[in-house]
Amino acid sequence: MRAKKIRLVTVLAASLALALTGCGREGGPGGGEPQVQQNVAQNVQVQGSPTFDRMKQKGRVTIGVKEDQPGLGFRDPVTNQYSGFDIEVARLIAAQLGFDPNTQIDYKPIPSTAREQAISTGEVDYYVGTYTINDKRKEQISFAGPYFMAGQDLLVRADNTDITGKESIKGKKVCSATGSTPIQRVKQDQLTEPQNIVEFQRYSECVQQLLDRQVEAVTTDDAILKGYAAQDPDKLKVVGKPFSEEPYGVGLAHDDSALRNKINDILEQAATNGEWKRVYDGTLGKSGSPAEPPKVDRY
Repeated sequence: MRAKKIRLVTVLAASLALALTGCGREGGPGGGEPQVQQNVAQNVQVQGSPTFDRMKQKGRVTIGVKEDQPGLGFRDPVTNQYSGFDIEVARLIAAQLGFDPNTQIDYKPIPSTAREQAISTGEVDYYVGTYTINDKRKEQISFAGPYFMAGQDLLVRADNTDITGKESIKGKKVCSATGSTPIQRVKQDQLTEPQNIVEFQRYSECVQQLLDRQVEAVTTDDAILKGYAAQDPDKLKVVGKPFSEEPYGVGLAHDDSALRNKINDILEQAATNGEWKRVYDGTLGKSGSPAEPPKVDRY
């Protein structure tokens, strides 16, 4: 009888684990979608790139990412697998640089405040994670791309009727990630009072504050917010119209123009041969938000 009980418990535990893993694969926009298969380029050379030489010597690519942004960069807590649009862009680039995205990538979650340092010190080879291209950041690192054009927007609770756009957040508690472009814009444009600005390292912490009614809105790029809203549409919604342009780029070492040019080539090719659309439709496109690949800015 005891042996039968042990066998039954074992079977139930295995079944539960399988069910949870299945949910992770088939969940919402951040729930661990099947990764898009990539063909690995052969005999790739990037002359004059110290970053590429380092990657070849290691035989692996270390990519800085986000891990808490559904539909973009998300780590499934059950399977430990990464998924989302940014992850697939990172994988596409790795494959076209000659690295197998299934066996030769190490993902390294880096918060917004530490991105430039991680790139400059070589902690990551490149960074793909809702990283807005701007002149201030170009002083420390360089960018390939953009590979996506987002815009700042607002996430509120589904029952909220007071906030309809950026003009209506005056006097409201608003949360965003420390060091992010959106929180800087809230401060510079004085969209709400300083005492009403709440900052955390991760957007997921802001979203939890919103659900707990500690803040009244979360602001960042619409792509990120739509991912959270798609995960919990009964409790969250995106309101208003985007009030900025946020070109997402691939963060690279400041003086590595050779690798920047190569990744720009890869992004342009993906835009013309349908790979960009295939990656987008399989990830962030599931949120219902259409998009087209932006023109690469070579500088």
